[in-house]
Amino acid sequence: MAMRQALKAVLIDLSGTLHIEDTVVSGAPEALNRLRETPVVVRFVTNTTKECKRSLLDRLHWLNFSIQEQEIFTSLTAARSLVEQRKLRPLLLLEDSALEDFAGIETSDPNAVVVGLAPDHFNYQMLNEAFRLILDGAPLIAVHKARYYKRKDGLALGPGPFVTGLEYATDTHATIVGKPEKTFFHEALQDLNCKPEEAIMIGDDARDDVGGAQNSGLRGILVKTGKYRAGDENKISPLPLATCADFPQAVDYILEHLI
Repeated sequence: MAMRQALKAVLIDLSGTLHIEDTVVSGAPEALNRLRETPVVVRFVTNTTKECKRSLLDRLHWLNFSIQEQEIFTSLTAARSLVEQRKLRPLLLLEDSALEDFAGIETSDPNAVVVGLAPDHFNYQMLNEAFRLILDGAPLIAVHKARYYKRKDGLALGPGPFVTGLEYATDTHATIVGKPEKTFFHEALQDLNCKPEEAIMIGDDARDDVGGAQNSGLRGILVKTGKYRAGDENKISPLPLATCADFPQAVDYILEHLI
């Protein structure tokens, strides 16, 4: 009974959990509406770095999700916050569509490297420029370090392999700001008057979504959509609280067992 009373917030991943690019996970908008009818607070936490928050919100509205901008916490937001705190001038390895979230940040004569998902910029020239900056002492900041993500045409490399390559070449370690870092989850809960043990995370990434959340004191539900591959639930310890076919089933689990 204590567990049922404790749940105050549900953190929800976006890409791979609610949608895959411009395709909605079947029944997800309706399931979200059912969850909103409960007393829990809903927040959306994402490592998506392909586009700025405004473009992401436009996409979600086009997909018929009723979501407000202030409900979304992104790893780009966390990265910008760190850059501002340290007063850095970053070389931004990001897609052009994501640069809006760094508007106003000085980037001339860079003294730091920020890496997100940037398929159009992960070329030898750009990576070599980043390599040389890091060798000269510039900090390496990874918006996140996901191995891969799901697109309509299949799985695709995430920024993780490129960050790891820069770490290897420069014998340094990146500061990671997105999931699965504890600070990311705790910042997402900061304004909700909610302790980690009073929140649950729903996502398709066993390591970054569920494992990261559970290592941060939250509970976690893994969904078998998006990047999920058979057996992913067994790759983390502790195991997910539940493994569900999709987001609607995860909501059913919460309504039946936790509220």
